[in-house]
Amino acid sequence: MRRSIRGSRRAAVLLPGIAAAAGLLLSGCGAGQISETANKVPSVQGANLAAGDGKYAVRGALVAYPGVEGYQAGDNALLNVVLYNDSADPVTVTVTSSNAREVVLTSVAAATSPSPTASPTASPSPEQSPEGSPSPDNSASPDSSPAPDESPSPSPTESPSAGPARIEIPPLSYVQLNTEGEQVLQLVGLNEALLAGQNVTLTFDFGGETVTSPAPIAVPLTPAPEPSPIIERHTGYEGEGGH
Repeated sequence: MRRSIRGSRRAAVLLPGIAAAAGLLLSGCGAGQISETANKVPSVQGANLAAGDGKYAVRGALVAYPGVEGYQAGDNALLNVVLYNDSADPVTVTVTSSNAREVVLTSVAAATSPSPTASPTASPSPEQSPEGSPSPDNSASPDSSPAPDESPSPSPTESPSAGPARIEIPPLSYVQLNTEGEQVLQLVGLNEALLAGQNVTLTFDFGGETVTSPAPIAVPLTPAPEPSPIIERHTGYEGEGGH
């Protein structure tokens, strides 16, 4: 009987001590620990640059996704970027690229609309001219006919609302140039073929403060669909005498 009473007393004394030690161990495991997600950098595409000791900034410089086949030499590519001016004075930003013939500032509607659509719209105009009876009788009518043929030719090569890539930013403000706004930058005449994931060299001149850096070409957020399998068809005829 004495042994059982002493054993129960010892157990009663040890249990609170074990519980306290377990609490200290648990608190020690949580204290001073940094979660794994705290050190992760978000995977956002685009180059971020700074110029003029932090007075000017370039955020999210990213060339639009070209598709599975990529860009071919001579193609045009859209450039999405946001330009910041944290100074007290306005600044004019000039954008150039060594990978393209020029960089222009154009509207989103003009950059995203396909160029072949403009040519058929101008074609009905010369068709209506021969409908008038007096026009073919006069000798001046054939002289006027080639004129409308020359007018649609420069329209696809030159975007209607394009201009040099010079952007004026007010003080303590920013300019958003991407497909979500009204204007966008466009690389005209790429020098070579480029694929998704490669880089394009860009130069941003903030009124004398210049910064040059590669900007990535966007990659798809979802994998490309697998190509359809090739099905070989066999005919029952295998030649004379063959079965």
